[in-house]
Amino acid sequence: MGQTRLDKLRVKLAESGLDALFVTNPFNRRYLTGFTGTSGYVLITADEAWFLTDFRYTEQAAEQVRDFSIVMHKPAVIETVKELLDAAKIKRLAFEQGDLIYGTYLDYSAKLGDITLIPTSNLVEGLRDIKDEEEIAVLEEAADLADKTFTHILGYLKPGITEWDVALEMEMFMRKNGAASSSFDTIIASGERSALPHGVASSRVLHGDEFVTMDYGALYKGYCSDITRTVVLGKATEKHREIYKIVLEAQLTCLAGLKPGMTGQEGDALARDVIAKAGYGDRFGHGTGHGIGLEIHENPRLGKLSDTVLKPGMVVTVEPGIYLPGFGGVRIEDDVVVTETGIRVITKSTKELLEI
Repeated sequence: MGQTRLDKLRVKLAESGLDALFVTNPFNRRYLTGFTGTSGYVLITADEAWFLTDFRYTEQAAEQVRDFSIVMHKPAVIETVKELLDAAKIKRLAFEQGDLIYGTYLDYSAKLGDITLIPTSNLVEGLRDIKDEEEIAVLEEAADLADKTFTHILGYLKPGITEWDVALEMEMFMRKNGAASSSFDTIIASGERSALPHGVASSRVLHGDEFVTMDYGALYKGYCSDITRTVVLGKATEKHREIYKIVLEAQLTCLAGLKPGMTGQEGDALARDVIAKAGYGDRFGHGTGHGIGLEIHENPRLGKLSDTVLKPGMVVTVEPGIYLPGFGGVRIEDDVVVTETGIRVITKSTKELLEI
């Protein structure tokens, strides 16, 4: 039988010389325990694993959490943590430095007394980088729902409606079909606003003969999908076709070349070099992609500064773009799983330049 997530984390703790870890990050908590509630903490030692929550969630925790002893903590959770550590004779407690604000750190330090707090980073997140089969299956379902949403919205787009209308229709469709919510604030950017890489939906009315960029995703069973498609509402001009063709070539080139063993920087260059060669390098200002999972932005990154080595089981987006102020922009994005030999694309919506 393979190692559990808890087993893998304990190996990392031992390698780091850590006696205990206090997990406060909600995404890490869900990853380790499966708990879907909004309040809870994880305390792990070499021999014990506790899930700490309050009265509201003890019954839910009993249904969802396995391999952990469930403890209803005191009003100040750190007091319960101290009691458990004192009983285990542990004097050093690792914590997630990226999740704990300084004021809380001071409070914990005071209440722990002779127990020393040790800052750590990326212990659980490092495990989350590589998705297991169960996670990939859920990500595929989230991607499929995003694809179905694209098919649905093509029959809704028309001049005279607002970007808000489009975003609401997409979000309602995703929720009616099993999503808890959208993965992030849906980006609907039309006309000249499509030159805004993160142009969240506005009151702008859609007109004819212009780009409409739709960047959205479904939060499904706790996991995020993230897809972008750009269409033309009306008739495409030569300029529309030119920049769309370049972005599509860049995206397809990256998909064809991306593989394990490559760094995020090398993966980014696959797309970026195509756009730069076409003369639009200064119009592509963001990274080519990012990891997705429990969070919409995770490691690894496909970007100019990323030295992370891609490994089988990582799931990333590939999303090059060109943005021309005053005219509009194009982004095309897919979700892909890194395999032993290359990648597998899990978003399937057409990338043909559609005129709606």
